[in-house]
Formats: sequence, C-alpha cells, structure tokens
Amino acid sequence: MKIPTLDLTRNYERIREEVADALEEVLESQYFILGPVEKAFEEEISAYLGGAQAIGCASGSDALLLALMALDVSEGDEVITTPYSFFATVSCITRLGAKPVFVDIDPDTYNINLEQLMDKVTSRTKAIIPVHLFGQMAPLEEVSHELESRGIAIVEDAAQAFGSWRQVEGEIIRAGAWGSIGCYSFFPTKNLGGYGDGGMVVSSRSDLAARLRTLRVHGAGTTYIHEEVGLNSRLDALQAAILRVKLRHLDEWNEERRLVADRYNLLFAEHDLLENVKPPKELKGNYHIYHQYVPRVNNRSKLSAFLEGKGITTRVYYPLCLHLQQCFGFLGYKEGDFPEAEKLSHESLAFPIFPELTVEEQEYIVGAAADFYAKK
Repeated sequence: MKIPTLDLTRNYERIREEVADALEEVLESQYFILGPVEKAFEEEISAYLGGAQAIGCASGSDALLLALMALDVSEGDEVITTPYSFFATVSCITRLGAKPVFVDIDPDTYNINLEQLMDKVTSRTKAIIPVHLFGQMAPLEEVSHELESRGIAIVEDAAQAFGSWRQVEGEIIRAGAWGSIGCYSFFPTKNLGGYGDGGMVVSSRSDLAARLRTLRVHGAGTTYIHEEVGLNSRLDALQAAILRVKLRHLDEWNEERRLVADRYNLLFAEHDLLENVKPPKELKGNYHIYHQYVPRVNNRSKLSAFLEGKGITTRVYYPLCLHLQQCFGFLGYKEGDFPEAEKLSHESLAFPIFPELTVEEQEYIVGAAADFYAKK
C-alpha cells in the first residue's frame, strides 16, 4: 500500500467538473489579472470571515510582507514571533530591516507561548506575529487588549488555518479575522489551496485595507501614479476561480479532516502506542482543522524510515527552529534559548492527513507504527 502525506488527485476528482466550468468562465472573459472573478472571491472571503475586507495577493509569504509594510514596520522596530514556524514568518520581518524577537512555544498546542510574550515587549515593539500552527488558533484573547492599549499590532499568520475558529465568550472568531491584519496562503497543499501560488491579506480596518490594495500593485492608487514603493503581488483570476469552487466545500472537507484526526487518536490508543506516539492536543474552545496531524514520537528518524519502507510517507515540520537557521545567525540566538521549540523539532512527525484518507489506510498506518514499536 502506498500512502502519501497528501493526495490532491482524490480531491480533484470530487470537483473536476466544477473546476472546469469555473476556468472556462475566466477563459471566456479574458480577465486574468484581478477582474470580476477575483473581486467575487474577495467578497466571498469577506462574507465567510464576518466582514473583514479581503485583498488577494500572490502568496502567503507576500501576504506577511504586505501586512508589515502596511503597518510601516522598518529598521529599528521589533516584531515578536515564534521560532517554530515556516521561514516566511520571520523573513518578512528581516526584509524590512526590523528585528525578530522570539518567544518559546506552548508544548501542548505548539503555538507561541502567550504568557511569555508580554515579557518580550519593549518600546520598540511594533507588532507581533502569532502563527496558528497546523490549523489551530492561538488564544489571542489573553493578550489582545493589552497589546491594543500599547499600540502594538497583531498580524495573524493564518497560512495553515483558513477555516479554523475559536469561541471566546460565546462569540466565534475565525483565524485571521482577529488582529489588525490576517494573512493566508493558498498554496496547493493548504486546506483551501489553489493549483499554484496564491495568498490573501484581510483587515477590518478600512485604512489598512485601502493601503494593502495599493501596496499589492506597486503602490499605485491610480494606474501609473505611485504613492509609494509597493510590490507586484496579485492573485490571478484562474486561481481565484479554482478557490471559489473549493471555498464552497471547505467546511465539509475540514470536518472530514477532523474525523481523520479523531480516528488516529482512537487507533493509537487501541494499539497501546500513547507512550511512544503523543497525539496533538486541541485547546478548549478551538476548532482545529488539522492542516497537518503532528504528534510527538519516540525514535522519530527510525520510525519515519520504517514507515517509508511500508509505503507510508511522513514529513518533519520543522527540523531546525528559525532562531538556529544560519541566515538568522546575526540575531545572536543559540541552541538552548527556546527549549520547548527545540525539543519539538526533534520529536514532531506529520502523518498522512487529507479528507479522502480511508479507514483502511489509517489502520494500515497505525498498524505499521505498532509493528515498529513492538520490535523495540
């Protein structure tokens, strides 16, 4: 049996005709950059999020960069974030000459430890970038009021979390719609993924939304009239058309991912593997959408190799924390500075997860893991 970490072909079979019709609409219109289809997608995203204005862009990495540009982050500023994330979370800070300031993670949720975050705030702190990692929101209500009172912006890195939400005092708040600006990636592997690169920034502040729209087209408010230096970062109409189709099914697919995650939890328990495989935890009040299913495991490298031999592909997110990356060596961090993140980088292993993963495949995966640990 061959089981990849993600099988996009199965998902495509479910929506093949809808995608073909959507692409045909764009081809007939010949509007490929921005245009009516892209605008309709932005409006649908805005409605889904409860009213935050949505601005399509070229990638999730650009979304983060645009967000910090709109907030005038520059040399001398500090931006607090997590050392356990994808590279773009931090590169957007250094590209603008600002300084990343790291905070260790919560060992249960893998998200930034908000209790420690406020200790890192200084007079130079311009923003924080919490990452809603693997599809689970950080509990921003713990710090949002204090940050707001100090004039510190929250830029949500929700690249892996579109469709997830958190219930706070009876109110449902969706990932990316809480802070000053929310950032999404529509990379093909994401829960809401296109068939190429794509991203989006959202904001409930009309001033920020207007500036983001200008920044994504070279800083031009009017064609060929440039108010500032921006980026060429637009979501093309073909990707928007595909994403509109997928958005209609997203909640169903996210629920299917949750069922897959629940089944993993049950199977690992049934096979008495919980001493060696510790399932991810869902924080109370959260709706985790399991962009990745990432338990902590013992003997990770040997387990991964054993599963690969059985036709099961696993991945490591992330093998080297950002504060230890060579390109960020100038920041002066060293091994041991963020022990929880570093420990997780040696123990985390992403198992196959996608809506179409079958019961039989999951039983095979967990059975193979049980065989590995039985030999130890």
